[in-house]
Amino acid sequence: MPRLIHSRAPIRICDNGGWTDTWFARHGAILHIAVHPSVEVQLKVAPNPDAAAPRIAVHAENYGERFTIAEPAAPYTRQPLLEATIHYMKVPADAAIELTIHSDVPAGCSTGTSAAVTVALIGALDRLTPGTLAPHQIAEAAHRIETELLGQQSGIQDQIAAAHGGINYIEMTEYPRATVTPLRLPDATLWELEGRLALIFVGLAHSSSEVHEMVIRELEGAGPDSPKLAPLRSTAAQSRNALLAADFDALGRAMIANTYAQADLHPALIGADHQRIIEIARAHGAIGWKVNGAGGAGGSVTLLSGPDRTQRREMLRAIAGTSAAYRNIPIALSATGLRVWETPLT
Repeated sequence: MPRLIHSRAPIRICDNGGWTDTWFARHGAILHIAVHPSVEVQLKVAPNPDAAAPRIAVHAENYGERFTIAEPAAPYTRQPLLEATIHYMKVPADAAIELTIHSDVPAGCSTGTSAAVTVALIGALDRLTPGTLAPHQIAEAAHRIETELLGQQSGIQDQIAAAHGGINYIEMTEYPRATVTPLRLPDATLWELEGRLALIFVGLAHSSSEVHEMVIRELEGAGPDSPKLAPLRSTAAQSRNALLAADFDALGRAMIANTYAQADLHPALIGADHQRIIEIARAHGAIGWKVNGAGGAGGSVTLLSGPDRTQRREMLRAIAGTSAAYRNIPIALSATGLRVWETPLT
């Protein structure tokens, strides 16, 4: 009987301590905040009537692309992340699937969207088997797909955010092993945090390979005790302590410290658009800003406003009025990570 499987996985913002969850850092600490909008996957599953015909149909909705494949295998040529994930999860031979994937997050937003795609797709495909993967196993599988099957540079925290959701303090003891501690905060703290946060997309897809490779070579040469990594590691604990104390000024200071520490890795990690948005936010009472992800050209900035909501709205209007490219992406805290459920088809 046909089945309809749905899954959703959140993105993450404000990844204080980023760059320290990598193979060249070897150990680190990160705090991130999982938010909606999410990545959404829908799988329509039916019996496979013809073993010789392509049995996997893919609709990458954001890219307006549709294609069919029999069995994905390297080299992956159409949508490598989707193909590699399907390959890794091994769709049962007696099933034919129609996969649709969509996100309201712009491509290249530097908010862990590719990890959310992988996690959401793993979760949906896991339902074709006994469906027993735990969140940490899904995060580990998503990380392996990006690093081993696709040969990409990837830290571990994006996959953890998508699989676990919530606000997490991550201690990576030795790459890629880590302990994940969710922050259990009072509702009033969560509501205030949600009301103060803003996510601004600069209107240009994140593109950073040349700068990132340069930074990685330097950090690899310096080793895990590089003095440039220490300030990044410290901002995660500062952020955790600030949130547990509901001290938003301290959280803002940790975000700013992390952004300066990113710039110390390489000035190009904080782009001209990031700087422009930060200056507007500062002029309108913002108390914190964090260039999301590893930084570089394009991407997005997380802003932390002061308590005055009118001033926050004025800030967002000023940012939007500065450039037609700048886009405020409405966000909401995501207390849960990956969600998977089925709808019966008759």
